[in-house]
Amino acid sequence: MSAGGTAYLGRTGVQLSRLTLGAMNFGVGAPSGTDDATRIVGAALDAGITAIDTADVYTQGASEELIGQAIAGRRDEVFLATKFHGQIGQDPRNAGNSRRWIVRAVEDSLRRLGTDRIDLYQAHRPDPHTNILETLQGLDSLVRQGKILYYGTSVFPPEELAAAQHLAREHGLIAPVTEQVPYSALIRGIERGTLPVARSYGLGVLTFGPLAAGWLGGAYRRGNPQPTTTRAGKIPGRFDVDAPANARKLDAAGALADLAGVNGLTLVQLAVGFALSHPDVTSVIVGPRTLGHLDSYLDAATTVLEPGVLDAIDAITAPGTNYIERDAGIIIPALSPGRLRRSTPPTPTTTAPGASS
Repeated sequence: MSAGGTAYLGRTGVQLSRLTLGAMNFGVGAPSGTDDATRIVGAALDAGITAIDTADVYTQGASEELIGQAIAGRRDEVFLATKFHGQIGQDPRNAGNSRRWIVRAVEDSLRRLGTDRIDLYQAHRPDPHTNILETLQGLDSLVRQGKILYYGTSVFPPEELAAAQHLAREHGLIAPVTEQVPYSALIRGIERGTLPVARSYGLGVLTFGPLAAGWLGGAYRRGNPQPTTTRAGKIPGRFDVDAPANARKLDAAGALADLAGVNGLTLVQLAVGFALSHPDVTSVIVGPRTLGHLDSYLDAATTVLEPGVLDAIDAITAPGTNYIERDAGIIIPALSPGRLRRSTPPTPTTTAPGASS
């Protein structure tokens, strides 16, 4: 088994393995503890995975600490990515995309990761309270200081991706080089705007959730009992098989499982093969909780889906389709129930090109 070769990360010239090891499941209270995390990281590196993605908010820093321990002595083998934005601790000021928080958050991540630089530092989500120019200025300064080598965004709407590029050019700043987004055969919304924008600006694209948050794990089938997941309490309704909004998604999951079987593939192979098949996707982030899960992802990394299979997936889930809004990774503030059509829009997060900053 291997990580499926390499691809260039957008315009950077950096080559990444087609699979990236995601570390959301590492840490205190997470499925993978210290020993499991160390074994999974070691096995992933040995198999040819060269990139690891984590975030400061994953188990409140414990994931970063475990990654730092696991790559000790192998740091130069790893393209190390982490993220900021989510609240750390009880203080609500310790969150967001302001320059104040970025300069503190990066120091904490460097310490936990046990490294002198972060290869890719990402804004985990947009911040409706912070002008995006301030975020760009803060991240530009970190690149110039050598604390980070590149920076990017995660689950930013296409218009903000474009605005960031124009603002960086207008103000003489180093621009973002990546976008990280959910993408699977059940979650295809990024094909409408994000991927075309990424292509036009030469952004590397890291996708996560090839199994659609478990919906392509095999348990979500019509007539099966409700699968158990710890995520259900965090995102009410998203995983409820009896919810009307999920009916079409449930049928599609079953149809994709049948399609995999007819073509002699596991559902994991079909799902990972689909995510890797898009030419604008650099690397697919996978989050194994066990060595067995890692093996199944590695086994799928070299899956090449024939055009007829890709056409059949399109017939099940049309290009550009998300079955429910929350599958996009975020509900934008303007569409949240308290704001939708009834109140003042949130503070703008972008400054139009040419406008005063």
